[in-house]
Amino acid sequence: MNLKNLILIAFAFIMTSSVFAQGNILNAKTPDEMFEITEEQKANDNDEPLPYGYVEKRDVLWSKNTWEVVDLDERVNFPLYYPIDTINIGSDRRSLYQVLMKNIKNGTIDAIYDDSYFTNKITLDDISAALVVTDTADDGFRELNEGLPISDYNIETKTITAQDINAYHMRGYWYVDKRQGELKYRLLGIAPVSTDINFIGSEDEFGQEPLELFWVWFPGAREVLHKAKAFNRKNTSMPISFDHLLNSRRFNGTIYKEDNVQGDRRVSGYINNNAMMQLLESTRIKESIRNLEQDLWNY
Repeated sequence: MNLKNLILIAFAFIMTSSVFAQGNILNAKTPDEMFEITEEQKANDNDEPLPYGYVEKRDVLWSKNTWEVVDLDERVNFPLYYPIDTINIGSDRRSLYQVLMKNIKNGTIDAIYDDSYFTNKITLDDISAALVVTDTADDGFRELNEGLPISDYNIETKTITAQDINAYHMRGYWYVDKRQGELKYRLLGIAPVSTDINFIGSEDEFGQEPLELFWVWFPGAREVLHKAKAFNRKNTSMPISFDHLLNSRRFNGTIYKEDNVQGDRRVSGYINNNAMMQLLESTRIKESIRNLEQDLWNY
């Protein structure tokens, strides 16, 4: 058997395995059976996230913490944002924010914090004011002034949804593993970013500073994110898990902060009112990290 035939057989095996790894859509006799997990799928699907290898502290030759903003308006970041409307779509497809919120509510994800340093652990009740707000319509105040009970339809409840998420802030750890002689990246935390819920839908919405709703300790959420699948626009029969998507950095982020002697100040803290120069500074930081790995092999 020559090399060409061997490659074709291996490719066919991979494609066959990926088909089994999907739902039961080809074997379904009723619509309810489309997304059932079959015994063949259980046997062929490795339903565990790829474990991180243990890294000795003395093997870390160099390291740097970076904070990035992942803008969901960029096309490459769409798999993190969509779908925002789940009424007419299957239950197997959800946005990253919906996956996080569902598992925070049911207690599967309990490692949520109020900042990116993960010092103060919080609960869903602690962030409820940032996620849900209840307001009274003008007709409700009129009823109140007349001494009447406020009607239910005059009480408005607004909730942060996937549509309101503008970006994600991510904290990562770049390090050089001297044992393997390469630059590596480890994602530590992720935070959904939205406009203040009190201004969403108002005339002042676009002038507001975006807010971090909460921080999720990423290593503790990998099991959940591995089971949730993101859309693969190149091949719908091979969806990619959010865990794989984020670990492989299949997104575009702009560095807005790095660890530094000035208390990890932001780029905007020393480059004021100049978006172009802030972007160039972010690019400079990113290139300095990339160049470090290249310089390891220069003698």
